[in-house]
Amino acid sequence: MDNKLAKIIIAVIIGFFILKTCSNRKSNRDYSQQPVVSGSWEKSPVDKLIRSLANEPNFSIILLDMDSRSNGYYHQYQVIVEKPDTVVAKDTDWEKVSDSFFASNVNNMGMEIASKKNGKLSKVASPAGYNHYVGNEKYGHWVQRDGGSFWEFYGRYAFMSSMFNMMTYPVRRSYWDDYYGGYYGRRAYYGPSGSNMYGTRSYTSSRTGKNTTWASKPSSFKSQVRSQVSRSATTTKSRSYSSGSSYSQKSRSSSRYSSSSSRSRSGGFGK
Repeated sequence: MDNKLAKIIIAVIIGFFILKTCSNRKSNRDYSQQPVVSGSWEKSPVDKLIRSLANEPNFSIILLDMDSRSNGYYHQYQVIVEKPDTVVAKDTDWEKVSDSFFASNVNNMGMEIASKKNGKLSKVASPAGYNHYVGNEKYGHWVQRDGGSFWEFYGRYAFMSSMFNMMTYPVRRSYWDDYYGGYYGRRAYYGPSGSNMYGTRSYTSSRTGKNTTWASKPSSFKSQVRSQVSRSATTTKSRSYSSGSSYSQKSRSSSRYSSSSSRSRSGGFGK
């Protein structure tokens, strides 16, 4: 009887140890799989605008102007909200942005850098007006002239031609087809065949954009700023990667140590 009781006690002890070991390994595995999050990331003014427009199914955010000052980098946006019977446009105040966000959009002035269409959000740069209004028969139609097909807004929406800089660069049907054929929602579109028909350089030289703050800056100043934000953004990414890599290595090291400790305890119980 005593021998049988001893066997039961030993079996209970071994079972308890096996359960504890499995629990420790699962805990270590879950910890090592934690995602690495950089503590330096913060929401941009565009993210905040998107959040404020959460109840709007259709809107566009255009990078209207930008500037570099002694205390940092700044953007100004135009927010266009499509309503059932009208279109509402509003310019924001100057908003301070990070060097990395400025660098990622330094070529996107005059372009739509965020939009929501029928509830679907996109943050890929595109020519202003392409996502919601060009090709939409509610606002205009395609007309044949000069041997090609061009987009033309109806009279009550004629102001959009100026707002979207289409007086300087009329939209050809071939450009629009090119955009939707290989760029929409996937990569920025600056014009056919890799041209710079859209974006900062073309916009600041146009009638619509030549009076902006960025257009008024000398070329040497703009080149210097481009170089500065590029270096700064690279440094920031490098620091974030280094921090994330260090965190990940510590997690893996901790996991290996904990697993090793569990195996040592296992050996002790088995003897």
